[in-house]
Parts: sequence; C-alpha cells; structure tokens
Amino acid sequence: MKNIFLVFIIPALLLTCANQPENILVDSVIEPKEIMVKEGTTVLTRFNPPDSFVRLVADSNSFAFFLRSFPLKKDGSKVLLYNGEEKFFQAGVAAVLDIDVGTKDLQQCADAVMRLRAEYLYQHEMYSKIHFNFTNGFMADYIKWAEGSRVKISGNNTSWYAGAEKDYSYENFRKYLELVFSYAGTLSLSKELKTISVDSIVAGDVFIYGGSPGHAVIVTDVAQHIRTGERVFMIAQSYMPAQNIHLLRNLNDLNISPWYNLKGTDLLLSPEWTFKKSQLKRFAD
Repeated sequence: MKNIFLVFIIPALLLTCANQPENILVDSVIEPKEIMVKEGTTVLTRFNPPDSFVRLVADSNSFAFFLRSFPLKKDGSKVLLYNGEEKFFQAGVAAVLDIDVGTKDLQQCADAVMRLRAEYLYQHEMYSKIHFNFTNGFMADYIKWAEGSRVKISGNNTSWYAGAEKDYSYENFRKYLELVFSYAGTLSLSKELKTISVDSIVAGDVFIYGGSPGHAVIVTDVAQHIRTGERVFMIAQSYMPAQNIHLLRNLNDLNISPWYNLKGTDLLLSPEWTFKKSQLKRFAD
C-alpha cells in the first residue's frame, strides 16, 4: 500500500497460552514500515514486522527477549564455516548472528540451539537449568561440571568422576558446551523438548526433526496480526559442517521475508530443510 500512511491504535492485550514461558503483551501502536533496516544491529532493530503485525512484547529477563535483542553482524556478512571458509549456499541467509562458531566441527544445528539456550541461562546465572542429554540418555548437568566433576565414557556407558577444581568461568562453560556438542544432537534434543501447538509459538521454540541426519531451527522472534491474531516468526540455524548461526530468509514468500507464516499449510519450508508444523517443540524449564 504505497503512498498511504496508516496508524492503528488498539488496546494492549494480555495473551495467555497454556505453558507459555512468559507473560507477553501486544504493542498498542503500529504503522507500516519497510521490513529490512540495514543499519539495525540486532534482530529487533534490523527487521520490522510485516504490515499490520506487531511484535509480542517479552519480559526483559526472558529467553524471547534475549533472542530478539541478539547482536547481528553487519548487513551483507557471509556465513563462515568453523575453518574460516565461506558456506557454499548463502542465498538463504538473512543475517548472521554475532557469536563465534568455534574452531572445531561441533556447533552444528542442534548444537546452535543448545548454545543459544545455554548462553542465555549462563548470562542470567540460572546454572541449574543448564543441562542437556547425550544421545545415550546421560544427563550432562552444567553445575556438576562447574563444581569439578568430569565425564568418563566407556562404550555406551557414561559416568561422572571427580576430576577438576570448582570453576564457573566462561572459559570452562565453553569447555562444557564442547562436551555436550560432541555427544548430543537432534535425536537427544528432540526427546528433551515438549511438543506444542504452532498457534502458541513464541521466540525460543524449536522446530526439530531428530534423526541421522536430523535438523533443528530456533524461533528468534514472533509477531502477531492486530486483528486476526495470526502469528509470523523468524528462525535461525547452524548447519553441517559447523557454521555461523544465521537468520533464514523466507525464499517462498520474499514479501515478508525473513518472517514465516504457516497459515494454511502443515509445512515449514526453510531454505535447507522442510519441517512439519507438528515438529514445533519447547524447552520444558
């Protein structure tokens, strides 16, 4: 709707969803804007919602807010692999998150989801919630690691033993994550998460298919239509081999890209994987 200036004013609405991780409000004022803001330095400031959609407002301490506020590399930045080479397929990249990928081929798809979740919990010192299961079912609890326990792996048997000094430093936290990335994946993570309806989608939720190979993308932001309540969302991923975490373009609807809309379809067609909307899941705590 070019050359037309519209302002919609509606009362703030409190949305309540079963098992929703935080209270969320809808912004009360919206005006048409271009989606892409090249100068924006975060998910929030780089991309506006489509016309007639407003972002769901999350508490400043929530995972949703953490993801929405995540810093981005300069517009046009390439996705790099762990070895410094450029990812071959760049057409699906909307923006690159400003977070390292490491120097090993470890931080792939499920690992990127776990990295973002763990970084949020670590920054907020919610250490007891940092735990991920290995593929064999063993729970790797960060607090045990930070208190000095180490993991012994013999075949399919895994156990803790006392092997280090107490250390809650960020450097030691990253060593813990390398361990998790080595022995966890989409198969184990998909079993940890709980299935939810796409109608209640919020930032921090995960589309995941557990398998070998499997894939996972994390929802980084959500907006809602001011009249219909319909929701659109953005997603981010890493891939194989390990590479920068990046927001994905919507190659099937460039008019709203990088936002996605599942109205009238059971499939999420991301640039490198197709998910069923029934594969949307959420962290339990």
